[in-house]
Amino acid sequence: MLKHWSWPIFAFVAICAFGYVAREAIGTIYSSGEAIMLLEALARSGLYLGSASATASATTLALMLTLIGMVRRSDHDFDDAVYQNIDRIAKLATASLMVSLMLLLVLVFPVGEFDDLPNDWYPNLYEGLFGLTVLAVALLASTVAMLYRTVRHVIASITPGDEV
Repeated sequence: MLKHWSWPIFAFVAICAFGYVAREAIGTIYSSGEAIMLLEALARSGLYLGSASATASATTLALMLTLIGMVRRSDHDFDDAVYQNIDRIAKLATASLMVSLMLLLVLVFPVGEFDDLPNDWYPNLYEGLFGLTVLAVALLASTVAMLYRTVRHVIASITPGDEV
């Protein structure tokens, strides 16, 4: 079971580690004013990232339906591993889509100076948004890794000879 998840897990962990290093490089947020500036910068890029990730995830889900139809109509008999991998891709793409939608939803909150918020509100919001951004990218990377494994398996199954 873990064998099928090794590439997606590696991709997920690698992106999360890169995100952690990037967050550490940014440094500590000392004030709400500094956090607001970082939030505005993150929000601009996060909107593009979230919508691109949501689009990619939804497209992947739709293409999995096409792949299931192609595999079922193929003259070659596929083993259960292909169908299980398609299911795994669908799960990863769904998780990626949900995280991307959550990210987009959080990014529409107005960021401004409010008097009644605690001092650590903006730094905590920034940490949460940064984490959601890294999670969206990591899930998308995992989806791509699993998609590659599945496509490679299908190609190897239908290609004559041992060239693949």
